[in-house]
Amino acid sequence: MLRRLRDFFRLLLVRRHLILELVKREVATQYVGSRLGFVWTIVNPLFLILIFWFVFGFGLKSRPMQNVPFSVWLTAGMAPWFNFSEIWSRATGSIVANPHLVRKVQFPTSVLPVATVGAALVSHLIFLALLLVLLLGYGIPLKIWIFQALYYYMAMVVLVLGLSWLSAALNVLFRDTGQVVQLLLQIGFWTTPIFWDIRIMPPGVQTLLKLNPIYYIVQGYRDSFIYGVPFWQDWRWGLYFWSVALLVLALGALVFKRLRPHFADVL
Repeated sequence: MLRRLRDFFRLLLVRRHLILELVKREVATQYVGSRLGFVWTIVNPLFLILIFWFVFGFGLKSRPMQNVPFSVWLTAGMAPWFNFSEIWSRATGSIVANPHLVRKVQFPTSVLPVATVGAALVSHLIFLALLLVLLLGYGIPLKIWIFQALYYYMAMVVLVLGLSWLSAALNVLFRDTGQVVQLLLQIGFWTTPIFWDIRIMPPGVQTLLKLNPIYYIVQGYRDSFIYGVPFWQDWRWGLYFWSVALLVLALGALVFKRLRPHFADVL
């Protein structure tokens, strides 16, 4: 089993140039027929953040979260969640959406979900740039800890890549998989403390909610951009996250490798 996993990941390294070309193609495909094209990548998160700022700052008059404006606190939590949900939902259909590539005997289908990760990075970087503008606009100083967001991003990629390989492979055989993923994302959005503070819950419920591995990523982004908390401070939860993430990655890779020979026949 370990040798199969090693060969699987070695293939991704060998095919890195193909992955880059697929990323370019996927980014370009998103704006086919659109006059504004790439501009929409900036416009969409910009208007979303402006809505947060107006609704929660003026409409609902939300109170600051730990002395931080609610719109800033919310945006820092939404940044990783949007990237996570975009990758998982799009990667789930990546195999079914490319039957012409899957039918090619020599084409490594495992790179398709990986390309989705790369394509989603573009919009994520723009979202983070807007978050930085929001921080500066509120006079919140930028700390050196913002660079550890790269660590949390890589942690999120490990988790979502495992989930993507798993759901993309299952979606070929069971087309309801896509709907299940969307349902899980909806449940995850509301059960992850993105719009609300986990401290309002009893201690026992807090511990239960923290078992959701994406909580580690959301809180990590807030610790990086707002609070300046080093990632090693709560090392026990970090150890738990990596145990789950690596298990999911290995499971996703093994299921994908096992089901891959059936893709061309089914499609």
